Parts: sequence; structure tokens; C-alpha cells
Amino acid sequence: MDEEHVEIEHDGVVWRFERAFLTSNWQCIFGDGCDGILPERTGELQQGCCSYGAHLGDGADGRAEALDVAAFASVLTPDEWQFHDEFEAGGPASIFSDTRRNHTRIVDGACVFLNRVDFAGGPGCALHVGALAADESPVDWKPSVCWQLPIRVDWEELDEATEQATVRRWTRGDWGEFGSSMAWCCTERSEGAEAYRGDERVIDSMADEISAITGPAVAVELRRRLR
Repeated sequence: MDEEHVEIEHDGVVWRFERAFLTSNWQCIFGDGCDGILPERTGELQQGCCSYGAHLGDGADGRAEALDVAAFASVLTPDEWQFHDEFEAGGPASIFSDTRRNHTRIVDGACVFLNRVDFAGGPGCALHVGALAADESPVDWKPSVCWQLPIRVDWEELDEATEQATVRRWTRGDWGEFGSSMAWCCTERSEGAEAYRGDERVIDSMADEISAITGPAVAVELRRRLR
């Protein structure tokens, strides 16, 4: 029996959940002690994990996500988005790093959607702000890598009919070339323990995100198992 994971098989997918993280009291502390993901601790910038932009992925899923992001960007207002004028002038091309449109553009050292500390509306993701203003879920507006963080899903094909999805916390290694130089990683107990101070377990505080990843049926069963 694997004590480190909770396994649930559903509809051709074997879901494996990292028990320790989902039952921990980790919480996002953006603007409240988050030191970012740059080579030096830079909490004063309030960039969170937005310094390198958002990777939308390759293939059909990435293209579909790019279309969604562009559509939501088009309804943001100047009060919600610091770089709204650039989008008005340049259109969708102004929010992507290249013609493949699989990565959001970096502006002045961070994602084009990140409102900075000097913005009248305050720092944070413009897409997140816009979703809340529209009384909708940020899960629907933001790139998947953004709303899922710090949860990561590793997919593996077990056979022709079955896939395995391991749901776990992000680690330094998941950041690729940037991981080894990051001064701080919020999911690490040794250096990121500041983030382990929430009043709820991750399975509760990120219930909407987990359900969006797995589907309601698996999410309900997971909560039952971890009750």
C-alpha cells in the first residue's frame, strides 16, 4: 500500500494524489510574504510566480488556451489592467512572446498581465482581477499553469486504455532552468515554510482548482478519502 499517495481510478485514469501536500496548511501568500521566484528574494516587487510569464503549452490545447486568454484580455478595463493601452494598440499579438502564442510576453521583468506595485488598482494578475469583477472564477480566465499553481499534474500512459495522473506540489525542478537559481520556493518546507500557515488544508482551500483538474466525481471521492 502506498501511504504517500491516495489513488482513485476513474474513467480510464488512475489519479495519484500527494497526501502530505493536500492535507498540509500551505496557502498562497502573494503580497503577504511571498519572495518570488527570482535569483534573489524580492518580496517588495510583489511578482509572485509571474516573473517569467505563463507557458500555455504546445499543440491544440495550447492554441485553444491562447484564444481564451486573448478573449478575456479584450474585456479587461484600464482600471483592471496596467498594460491595457498596449493591448489596445497592438491587439492579441501584444500579449504573447512570439507568433506561436504559447507563452505570455514579459514586460519590464514580469508577465504582461501582472499589475505592478505602482498601479492604482494594486498589484496582482489582471485576469484574476477581471474574473472577480465579472463575478466569475479566475480558473476560467487565467492560463491553466497559473490557476493550478502550486499544484502540478504529471501524466503517464500505462497502457492503451489507461493513463496515470500524479497530482503533487510543484518543486524547484519543475521550473526547469530557473529552478536551481531561485532564491525561494514556496512549497519547500526548508525555505518556503512561510507559506505553511493557512487555516485550511489544501484539499479545502483549493477545492475549486482540484475539481477543475480532476472533474467533480474524483474530487468528491478524494475529499471523502481525506476526511
